[in-house]
Amino acid sequence: MSSVFWYYLFVRISKKRVGGPKPPVGTPAKPVSLRDLASYLGLSRSTVSLVLNNSPVAQALTQETRDRVLKAASELHYKANYFARMLNNKRSHMVGILSPDLGEGYDAAILNGIERTLLERDYLYFVSSHHWNRDLIRQRLEVFAERGAEGVILINTPAVTAPSLPLVSIGSLEYDFPLTQITLDNAHGIRLALQHLYSLGHRRIAFLKGHTQSSDAESRWAACLEAAQGLRLRIRKEDVVQLKRIDDGLDPIREGYVAGKRLLNASQKFTALLAFNDMSAIGAINLFRDAGKRVPEEISVVGFDDIQAATIVQPALTTVRQPLIRMGMLAATELLACIENGQGESRLISIEPELVVRQSSAACPRE
Repeated sequence: MSSVFWYYLFVRISKKRVGGPKPPVGTPAKPVSLRDLASYLGLSRSTVSLVLNNSPVAQALTQETRDRVLKAASELHYKANYFARMLNNKRSHMVGILSPDLGEGYDAAILNGIERTLLERDYLYFVSSHHWNRDLIRQRLEVFAERGAEGVILINTPAVTAPSLPLVSIGSLEYDFPLTQITLDNAHGIRLALQHLYSLGHRRIAFLKGHTQSSDAESRWAACLEAAQGLRLRIRKEDVVQLKRIDDGLDPIREGYVAGKRLLNASQKFTALLAFNDMSAIGAINLFRDAGKRVPEEISVVGFDDIQAATIVQPALTTVRQPLIRMGMLAATELLACIENGQGESRLISIEPELVVRQSSAACPRE
């Protein structure tokens, strides 16, 4: 048996003896290797490995042998060498996930769905954010490949270079290379929101446009213009404010608060607001409240996304629901299919949103 194993066994026995010898202070106990464990059990390394990895082949071994291996591994605190196993199997079972900002409710809900599927399939994942820095995006994609990721999921993220890995994107960005892309039918969602406000009698509607970097900003704004034209609604310049990143931190609710203030300073005549997302809608509601405006009695507010906070804010937010968790699960499923079955053809999967009416929208107040 190796000297490493005998040293480790000596340390464990010494700790159990009252007043027995102890290893030198500061000397770390060396980990037991697969070879040590196999030697201790009198079995081959391949047999021990099959049992520890719960391989179907291990079922051919007696239950007594399997129990003995698992018991010894537990008692000696054996930990598998992950990187050695990765080299042997030529698989890492790891996935990279890249997102602009992990602090937003949108990203968190999508990550929830991705995680559910990856855990069910026994995949590891590591997540990184880029805050819209193109150099960071390029660097993170390279790091994912270097660290053994078998594929990458992009959340609302442009890929500045075509990675050598299978790729799935969530969002409405355009790419110069083939990949599976999961998008939302933004035009349908915007139509639902504006038709809802129109049916409540609102004719002067304000808008919070998305950030210039966001993958959905342009498509949603184009949908706003088209839907307003169809309803014969006039969109006035003073009733439109574009969200801007705040220099001292990524705080999307505060961004909505600041944008709402700009709206009130420019116009006091709108009776409804359609926000680019729920976070900015919540920020605007807070501003209206601080400014003495009642929601929805004086101003109705509609968001977009249906994040968890939409049900908590007062009043609860009327919004266009994206099935974010389901979109995350779908992205993970599509990526694993690409990894396990080979890179498939470029695909576009469009998801249909739905309107969720809550307490933040009401009939237009009378003049």
